Amino acid sequence: MIRFIDRALLDEVSAEAAASPRLRKNRNFHGTNEHPGHRLLNAVEPGSYVAPHRHLAADKDETMVVLRGRLGFVVFDDGGAVLQSLVLGPGEAALGVDIPAGTWHSVLGLEPGTVFLEAKAGPYLPLTDAEKAPWAPAEADAGAAAYYAGLCRLFAAAA
Repeated sequence: MIRFIDRALLDEVSAEAAASPRLRKNRNFHGTNEHPGHRLLNAVEPGSYVAPHRHLAADKDETMVVLRGRLGFVVFDDGGAVLQSLVLGPGEAALGVDIPAGTWHSVLGLEPGTVFLEAKAGPYLPLTDAEKAPWAPAEADAGAAAYYAGLCRLFAAAA
């Protein structure tokens, strides 16, 4: 079945993200988690904390292209220091990013209705402990809100 990526689909996945407790929602185009190529829309609303992580498998490079809104992208070193932060989106210096496997990163929705197209190799595998940043709180941890607020300050001038 051919599926068009149009405004109606972006509106739909954005509304689902806004209604979600985690303030994000993905819409998969691949049929199963075992599929070798994952293609999906990711809607991320302001307030959604995506804990810093990396994908260690050599074939898990990740590509993100922002279709609507503004996405904060952050790269970290192995100790958690910020190496780079950049706003991605239509009208910005960069629309997207290609992230090599093994790179610590996180994203933040900087405005309501932010949606990006993501592509990476499947199958889906939950993050291992080695792929979760030991220097950042997990999503449900008590310190997550304060850590997220610190990430938001990286983009305060871009608001």
